[in-house]
Amino acid sequence: MKFVRVAVASIGVLTLATQAASAAPPGPTLEGRAVLPVATYAPGPQSGAFFAGQTINGISFPTPSQPVQGFSAVVSGRRPGEYLAMPDNGFGNKANSFDFLLRAYFVSPDFKTAKGGTGAVHVDFDDFVQFRDPNGVIGFPIQRPADRLLTGADLDPESLQRGKDGDLWMGDEFGPWILHFDETGVLLEPPLRVPAGLVGSTSDTGFLESPSSPFISSPAQATVAGSRGFESIAATPDGKYLYGLLEGATVQDSNKDRRYLLEFSIPDRAFTGRVWQYRTQPTVTGVQQCCFMADMWALDQHRMVVIERDNGRGAPVPPFPATFSRGVYVIDLRDVGSDGFLDKTRIIDLTAIPDPDLVSLPPIHAGDVQLGNPFGVACESIEAIHMIDAERLLLGCDNNFPNTGRNPVLADDNELIVVRVPGLKSLG
Repeated sequence: MKFVRVAVASIGVLTLATQAASAAPPGPTLEGRAVLPVATYAPGPQSGAFFAGQTINGISFPTPSQPVQGFSAVVSGRRPGEYLAMPDNGFGNKANSFDFLLRAYFVSPDFKTAKGGTGAVHVDFDDFVQFRDPNGVIGFPIQRPADRLLTGADLDPESLQRGKDGDLWMGDEFGPWILHFDETGVLLEPPLRVPAGLVGSTSDTGFLESPSSPFISSPAQATVAGSRGFESIAATPDGKYLYGLLEGATVQDSNKDRRYLLEFSIPDRAFTGRVWQYRTQPTVTGVQQCCFMADMWALDQHRMVVIERDNGRGAPVPPFPATFSRGVYVIDLRDVGSDGFLDKTRIIDLTAIPDPDLVSLPPIHAGDVQLGNPFGVACESIEAIHMIDAERLLLGCDNNFPNTGRNPVLADDNELIVVRVPGLKSLG
């Protein structure tokens, strides 16, 4: 009789589990995709003189005008369906990006979905945000002192948020700093620097410094590795706080999987001193490093979605499991584990997004990879995330112009995708 009671109880548990599974919302799916051709150029001077005479993955240098190139951040535009998309510093460092003008472009994707859509992206070349410092507040010499336009030799813009008043807040990696612009791109105040003590680092200047910082006398004084600054910033819905997440570990940190998240008060124009620790998927010595923080968006006052990525192009990189090479996670600033790190829940595996309606097909170029069901994000750097609504996320690629990605022999196009995540606002 005891055996029978246990068996009946087990059946009951299985029945409840089956009911729970059937009641659970479906997982994430690819809802839409739009692609901007890599050879898309905006008005302005030639760019890429550093590579003059070279043809790289089909792109000849210098380019005829300014490349629109890959997007490191996407925020809301002027109307529904339009977005403000911001490229980074151009070609990767100060030395090769001196003629790349820092801008953000208004783009309108006509997403290809199961219900239609062309999959094209319209760029408004008549009205874009040109970042500039006409009032000379940046605090160091810039590449173009005559017209005060900012270039990739001055800043490395990697993240962007729009304030309640329309102002733009940029996360930079050359500092690393937070920069405050008006909605037209005018710099309003000096770079807002990070006190080194907030993350346990020491610096002769008292602030976090990358090797590219103009405020240190030698790159050897850097406390943050190159290109490991504010790749991610999020803004709370009430407009009071920004949260900046360092892309990589600090130089002095023995734990190379630790990333610091810092709170910044917009009204006070200062870091509050509140700091959290985020642990990435494990680093494997001697193999492609994992992982880097790529972008972040606040779901509410406490919960955020973050992109964690490797340096691959979407395919599994042994010995990393395929599901850990790149993904979107949810964190809650109120949920800190006993180890002192934020708890995290993966909600999207960016290497295998279900595409049941095959909206990613047909391929645009012969030889394009990771299309169909499942769909894989194949760009080298997936770096932009934006919450469209309670169930949809917009993700944008930085194509690292003119590197390859979706296609092994062609410079990568700019991809924007929409992923539907049922119950997004309650996940985590």
